[in-house]
Formats: sequence, structure tokens, C-alpha cells
Amino acid sequence: MRVFFLLTVGVCVAAAARGEDSVRPAGAPLTTDQRIAAYEKLSRSKPDDAHSKNLLAGAYIQKMRETTDFGYIDRASRIVAQVLAEEPDNYEARRLRSEIELERHHFAEVAELSRQMIAAAPEDAWNWGTLGDALMELGRYDGAADAYQKMVTLRPNQSSYNRASYYRWVMGDAQGAIAIMQRAIESGSPSSENTAWCLVDLGNLYFKTGRLVEAEQAYQSALTTFTGYYPAYAGLGRVQAAQGKYNEAIESLERAQSAVPMPEYAAALADLDERRGKKAEARRQLDLIDVVDKMARAGNEKTNRNLALVFADRDRNLARSLELAQAELDVRGDVYTYDALAWALYKNGRVEEAESAAARALAFGTLEPAFYYHAGLIAAALNKNAEAAKYLERALALNPHFDLRQAEIAGNTLRNLKTR
Repeated sequence: MRVFFLLTVGVCVAAAARGEDSVRPAGAPLTTDQRIAAYEKLSRSKPDDAHSKNLLAGAYIQKMRETTDFGYIDRASRIVAQVLAEEPDNYEARRLRSEIELERHHFAEVAELSRQMIAAAPEDAWNWGTLGDALMELGRYDGAADAYQKMVTLRPNQSSYNRASYYRWVMGDAQGAIAIMQRAIESGSPSSENTAWCLVDLGNLYFKTGRLVEAEQAYQSALTTFTGYYPAYAGLGRVQAAQGKYNEAIESLERAQSAVPMPEYAAALADLDERRGKKAEARRQLDLIDVVDKMARAGNEKTNRNLALVFADRDRNLARSLELAQAELDVRGDVYTYDALAWALYKNGRVEEAESAAARALAFGTLEPAFYYHAGLIAAALNKNAEAAKYLERALALNPHFDLRQAEIAGNTLRNLKTR
């Protein structure tokens, strides 16, 4: 596995990495809404101009990233399909198509599209980036390392540094990941949201390794960079909960939730409400998680590892948790999917299978406290007490407050193991 050569020039993607290389105009930065308005007007005035349509599609993609409203991806997709129907070799549209399919989690398709683009334009760094992104999600880490290294070599900027940082993190190199993410932030971007995304990623790296003060600073910087940025409020909420500032944590998480009602936000709020003795409020948050799932089912959503983890954490809808995690494995083969699968299998009583999946999640030493916590409880269920204690100690050493509820379970389990 290529770990230490990647980004040798010095010293951001968990899903689709952000970058400033998608189709964008020159000149002073505009807000995404301003760009959409301008490009819609331009497209109406030049209905036969493919470039104007591509600019509008790129703005829609950016708006989806800022809002998680996938209606914007559908709009972008329709525009790109129209351009390609008229001009099958339109390079801008083909580039955007890869980006759209990446956002839709069609990773195998993106890998193939990216290879086609590389064959046509091997010196375009962006195509190497989308190839690396797809391969990371598929768990093909050697190929991802090669693609990201090529991207960094061709164009060392925020987009390539962000990706190199993520690779380093997955490979267990926290300090390298932090240093490279700092370089990504310093590189800047025409889009303030892209820089805010990197700042949130940096905050996440700090939080997972127990550096709460630095994490809080990174999240605050993200909010300064991009006002109202919901992932930054969610990060602040996690830090404040870890610091015992429950009222502040609730306020931050409610701000995140008001922008995007993610199930993990509702679960965190439920934990905080229970800690404060607010049982009715906690039940309301848990009910919201079920509403999210019902909407997902109505939309024929078959994969959602975050929801799988939330259900497993709460011993809630466990069959659905396993269903979601297993379906995720059909489209992804990365360490995060194997961790979700391991946890869902464990909560469904399939402990031996869970152990195998947990080993896959920990194969590269990724410094995720939850990975070690899950592996610890699985080992304990198999009466492998020494191994369980080792995993739980590792989780709590990384961040003893990695999760308000689960970290407490980890600590109690570890103490019980040591008294046996």
C-alpha cells in the first residue's frame, strides 16, 4: 500500500471531494445564487451555446453541495444530457457528467468515465481526482493513491491537497492528513464553500484525535468563511457536547438540523436531551429519524450507512440497519462501509461475521475512534477480552469523548473487562 510517497512536495473528500476545478468563470467570485441567476439568463439568451449550459450545470452542482438538495443535481444532469445529446464529445459536459455521477455514488461508473477522460486528456488533473475518488469509495486504495499522486503532481492546489489528506487519514497517518489539509486551506479557492468544507474536514481530524480546542477553532473558521455552514455547526455541537456544554451543543446542532435534517443530528440531539432529562424532546428526535427513513423508503433509497449506524447505535430498527449496510456494500467497498456493516451485524447477533467486517475496517489503521469501539464490543462478545480491552483503550485514547453515548458505553465496558 502506497502511504508515504503520496504528496512528497510538502509538510479534502469523504464522499465527493470539493475542488475549484469544475466548470467556472474567470473574474471576481460570485455567490452560487448569483452565478445561477446569471447563467440562467445567459442560457436563455444563448440557447445554442453549450458553454453557457455547462456553466449553469456547474453552478447547480455547487448549490447541491451547499444545501444537499439533490434536485439541483437532477437539473444539472438534464442540462449535461442535453449538451451531450447534441455534442457527444463536448469535453466540459463529459467532465461534469463524472462529477454528477460521483455525487450520485455511482462509483464504478465514475471510475470508467474518468479513465475515458484521462485517455482523452491525460494532463487534466481533475480527471485523475475523480478517478481517485471513485477508487477510494470502492476500496481500491493502491489505484486511488496512484491517481491522487498524479493529480497532485499535475496541479498542487486545494482540490488535490484535500484528496491527498483524506488518503493519508484513511491510511492511519493523522499528522500527515492534518498537515496536508492545512495546506489545502492555505491554497484557497474561488468558492468560499470549498474552503469551508476543508476547514470542517480539518476540524473533524482534530476532533477524532482528541484535539478539541483546535477542532473548535477550525469549525468557527468555517463559519466565518461561509456563513451559516451547517456541517460546521454540527462539528461545533460535537465539540461542545464533549466539553459538557450541553445547551450550547443543542443550539449548534439545531442550527445544523434546521438546514439539513440528517439522522445523525437527530441522534446527537436525542442523546443530549436524554442527558438533560428531556425525555419527550428525545423521543421527538428519535421519531424524526424514523420519518427520514420512511421518506428514504418512499424514494426507493436502498443504501445509507449513516442511517445504518444511527439505528445500530440506538438498538432501533436493527433489521433495517443491516439491510442498509449490506446494500451499501454493493456499491462501496471502503473501510467506512465495512465498519457500518460490522456494527449492524453485531447488533443483529451475527458476531462472527461482524468480527470479519471489523477486521476489514481496521485493515489500514484508520484512526476512527468508532472503528476501535465497534471492534472492542465485537471482541468482547466473542470473549476475546484482552483484544477487546486493547481496542477500547485505543478508541478512548484517540478521543475519550468521541460520542456522548457510545464513549460512555466504551468506558463502562472497558472497566468491566478489567475487573474480570
